[in-house]
Amino acid sequence: MRKVFFSLILAVVLLAPLSAADATIVGDYVEARTADVYTGSCFANAEVNLTGQEAIMAWRVRQGSWSGVSLDGLSVVAVIKANATLGDPFANPLPARSLIVVDDRASQEQKRALAGFAQSMAGDLLENVVSVQAAEIDMALDRSSNSVSLRAGDVITIKTRALTPKDLMCGNEEVYYPPLTEVSEAVPAFSLQHEFRGKGLDSTWSSPGRRSAFIGTFSR
Repeated sequence: MRKVFFSLILAVVLLAPLSAADATIVGDYVEARTADVYTGSCFANAEVNLTGQEAIMAWRVRQGSWSGVSLDGLSVVAVIKANATLGDPFANPLPARSLIVVDDRASQEQKRALAGFAQSMAGDLLENVVSVQAAEIDMALDRSSNSVSLRAGDVITIKTRALTPKDLMCGNEEVYYPPLTEVSEAVPAFSLQHEFRGKGLDSTWSSPGRRSAFIGTFSR
């Protein structure tokens, strides 16, 4: 059982069409939702239309540029409040409302590029951006343990750990909902903390203790 579980985890997602060598921008990605993404259909069916309308997406650029602007070492976070459970094939999550938090170390030109990059990566989910804010963003990621610690200002927090066999509840878990954006090497993770305490979306949330996160890399 243990071998089967970790084989499933390691074989999860490979979505990006470009290799890092071909890309102009590469980095690390984390996402957390208010519904389990690694789960069985019985649990997913119990949550659909009741939760999962909220998500936080974060990109940390290791190297590269966007629209001709260097973004090396900078981060951007998107917070989304959708109209339905994100990933539900039978419901339309749009229109979604969102806000973008850009790295406060960035210049004005870099802040615009970071927001544009996030909108390009998230597509329609960031079509209706209610505000773009600047804040200190700290993101530490350890792929060997699938652990992430993300903080954006005093309003966004994500902390994850690797999934373990103890997180299995029904025995038929799988990646039920794929990531919300184009990523490589995406692995589901357990959300120890997932909080949005900000203003602008008429909603705040705290959704810990779920198999609701993804950790991966991006290249464009």
